[in-house]
Amino acid sequence: MKNSRRKFLSSISMLAASSAMPLHAFNFGSSKKLKVALVGTGIRGITFWGKRLVDEYSDIIEFVGLSDINSSRLAYGKKYIGVACPVFIDFEKMVKDTRPDLIIVTTKDSTHHQFIIKGIEMGCDLLTEKPLTVDEIKCQAILDAEKKSDKNLIVGFNYRWSPYATKIKELLMDKTIGDLVSVDFSWYLNTYHGASYFRRWHGDMESSGSLWVHKSTHHFDLLNWWIDSEPSEVFAYGDLEFYGKNSPFRGDNCRTCKHSNECDFYWDITQNEFMKELYVDHEQEDGYIRDNCLFRKDIDIYDKMSAQVKYTNNTTLNYSLTTYSPFEGWRVAFNGTKGRIEASQDIPYHTNITVSEAEKHTNEMDQTNKEELSYEPIIVHKLWKEHETIQVPMEKQGHGGGDKRLQDKIFKTADTEDPYGRTAGIRDGAMSILIGIGARRSIEQKKAIQISELTDLVPQKKR
Repeated sequence: MKNSRRKFLSSISMLAASSAMPLHAFNFGSSKKLKVALVGTGIRGITFWGKRLVDEYSDIIEFVGLSDINSSRLAYGKKYIGVACPVFIDFEKMVKDTRPDLIIVTTKDSTHHQFIIKGIEMGCDLLTEKPLTVDEIKCQAILDAEKKSDKNLIVGFNYRWSPYATKIKELLMDKTIGDLVSVDFSWYLNTYHGASYFRRWHGDMESSGSLWVHKSTHHFDLLNWWIDSEPSEVFAYGDLEFYGKNSPFRGDNCRTCKHSNECDFYWDITQNEFMKELYVDHEQEDGYIRDNCLFRKDIDIYDKMSAQVKYTNNTTLNYSLTTYSPFEGWRVAFNGTKGRIEASQDIPYHTNITVSEAEKHTNEMDQTNKEELSYEPIIVHKLWKEHETIQVPMEKQGHGGGDKRLQDKIFKTADTEDPYGRTAGIRDGAMSILIGIGARRSIEQKKAIQISELTDLVPQKKR
């Protein structure tokens, strides 16, 4: 057990510092299990960073505390995860009483910085769900706190770890299309998954930083990793033209709405037992409504987004996010000095997709999905030659197999060198959100935003 725990601690150090810190930094010299505390018992907290850790890694970790502002949901989360540890409304009391080695933060985006900074100040290492935080001021505060401490912070990026994304990285690393010149990337959220963001606190700019930050941080991290450089400048457009005030149908929430027979977006949350037990049954404590009206007038984020990003290695990126597409999926194209790579996932007319649009996101998040192995193509087209189709084995569970590979790297194969550099630290987390934050500022100020003006991080040519 001692060796397994040391591997885990070493991997946390590697992730935190993006391989810049010596791997012995977390050598506590103890044979006891790693003590873990979780703050935020929403869906991502109790499933991926809760129950899955208990199911897969109980031989080397031990939950010593759970914290949430909602005591009722906290009790449900404890039962769902399957742990016997104490629960706390007061985060600081949890840290003082349980003295965890690692704190996992899965709270509302706008509160990440509070728990990260306090946790670091109280002598703990931190792992936070994406995004790192929601604006440049909170980002700088996190950077400052980590600089003053010998403790570390990592961001739980997972898309890098899917086999499909990794194959793209391999082709780019091998200079299959020469030197990279430009990238076109489009992500489509369907009217099931996309709409869900506008039902929740994510529709509030102050809480989520908009989808430029909450959702696009995933995409920008992938792109920064693929491009192997850091962003220097961003110019963006965005507007709210579909959700929010843009419909005649409006109510308090879906359950009680008088337009339920007319509105195409009607959703009865009480028909989903898990969602009802996790959210509806605990609304009375903190007032968090999971099925708010999509067309409430106080939604102030964007539902259409487009940006152009320049990287320090002179690669340019054209990016767009659509939140009310008929289908869910994405496309990317890389243009190089010797050719072009095209890749896509879940485009319904490109492949024989058997799952409905309504089920896509649920299946993606499912850690136990055992669908038969399938293949999806990547197209490589070199100058003066016929194109080549590369078939990549696909997995459907846990973000295309990325979830389990991320956690396995931390817990099981920490000593194994990763040739693709998929480990992501605080700098990666910051650079991914700074593109989104810069895009927001660009829309507000109607000008290009220099990434170096947002925090004290100076963009580098190579990651």
